[in-house]
Amino acid sequence: MKICAITMVYRDHWALGQWYRHFARQLGAEHLYVVAHGADPEIARICPGASILTIPRDDLSRFDTRRGDMLNAFQNGLNQIYDWVIRTDADELICLDPERFDGFADFFARQRRSAVFSLGLNLGERAEDATLQGDEPVLNYRQSAVFTGNYSKAWAVRNRIGLKAHGVQLRPARVESFPFIMPRGVYLVHLKYANSAALARAAEHRREVADQPGLGNPGQAWLNPGTDSRRFFKQFEALPELPWDEAEPRAYADISTEPVRETGPGVVRARRDTPRIRTRLPDWFSAL
Repeated sequence: MKICAITMVYRDHWALGQWYRHFARQLGAEHLYVVAHGADPEIARICPGASILTIPRDDLSRFDTRRGDMLNAFQNGLNQIYDWVIRTDADELICLDPERFDGFADFFARQRRSAVFSLGLNLGERAEDATLQGDEPVLNYRQSAVFTGNYSKAWAVRNRIGLKAHGVQLRPARVESFPFIMPRGVYLVHLKYANSAALARAAEHRREVADQPGLGNPGQAWLNPGTDSRRFFKQFEALPELPWDEAEPRAYADISTEPVRETGPGVVRARRDTPRIRTRLPDWFSAL
């Protein structure tokens, strides 16, 4: 079973370090691919052993659309070599429950379809949490999280399936019949709100991209990152907290059914719900 992971990054060095450590341990650094959006020698230091491809950053127009098309093309090329390609943003980690799967090779050996989704979690920094000083593994220091349909994303593909809008990209004729597969015990942990210092540093770069005129750019969360962050943390603190063994089944039952099927753009994705449950990650996350 040959598996690789690919991401794209610009200056989000803290998140990239988390991504690299996590997937290098799981897959081996030689099977990691980092698309650098603009020259950045720091990436090679953070990701020794990974393959780094630098692309120009002189035109940010239609950023989301062009980035997605390009990464789909890279991903399709890797699918000629690898059985499965994992693709996430640099601030996203895929975590497999060790009681259900013995790593990624075991997980993918059980899959019979061409794309898989995950149950999404926004990991959050709370007021009582210690400030992260450097490259400590974030899952050792942050345990509070909220389940989210928005980040219950498609994250691994084979057979030339594209990714778009947090889902899979298909020919319109395939949208209604394409299987929506979200295996139990697979989690996408989104790190954007887990380190407030790194979040503040990334805000300027996100605003630069979203401020470009025209269509095909990221939305309000990038255009007004401060407002987005304040809204998240206010909601995060106000949510009731339930134990994992109670919260996880409820979130899975809610998010893993009735996906959105959009024939126009040819997308199948999870429903974007309003987060309702905060929980604490079980101890096995910190051992990954």
